[in-house]
Amino acid sequence: MRAALPDDAWNAWHPAELAGRLAGVERPWCVVGGWALDLWLGEQTREHEDIEFTVLREDLPLFRAALSGMAFFTAHDGVVASLPADMEPAEDVFQIWCQEPTERCWRADMMIEPGTPATWVYKRDRTITRPRAEMVGVTGDGIPYLKPAGVLLFKAKHQRAKDEADFERALPKMAKEERLWLAQCLTRLHPRHDWLAAL
Repeated sequence: MRAALPDDAWNAWHPAELAGRLAGVERPWCVVGGWALDLWLGEQTREHEDIEFTVLREDLPLFRAALSGMAFFTAHDGVVASLPADMEPAEDVFQIWCQEPTERCWRADMMIEPGTPATWVYKRDRTITRPRAEMVGVTGDGIPYLKPAGVLLFKAKHQRAKDEADFERALPKMAKEERLWLAQCLTRLHPRHDWLAAL
């Protein structure tokens, strides 16, 4: 069993590197978090300490195989623990950190999401759903990413400084229908959220 590295031992892949490694997987996945916003904007606007991408739970073995050479660790309730090759993560685990043992660093954060190939489901409230085709965009060079309304819905919970900056950059360029959907979700989940006035 491999030992976990320190939580801050990140040397994350660029989205293009991740996409190259996953090129042979024909199942849904997409970049999420701050990198997703930058892929949507078409430029890197800030430093990113990690890279997050999502996969469906049923597809986890395919993605682990595509990332051969990585060691995998569950990240749950503040504990990072080795996930052996012959073991599935528990149902309440939604994060798998990918370690490159030869470089002794974390490369990517693989998030397990609910839903289906056709339907995107918000994991914090599974009654919030939308066609995956409406929630996921693709860059000109083929990198799938979660569109800003979905990214900001996740970021709204914590409102860290980087989340606030991401919101301010994204808001002027968001389509009207995306702003409306995000406002509806926030009204339901965080009815006193200060982003609502801007939306």
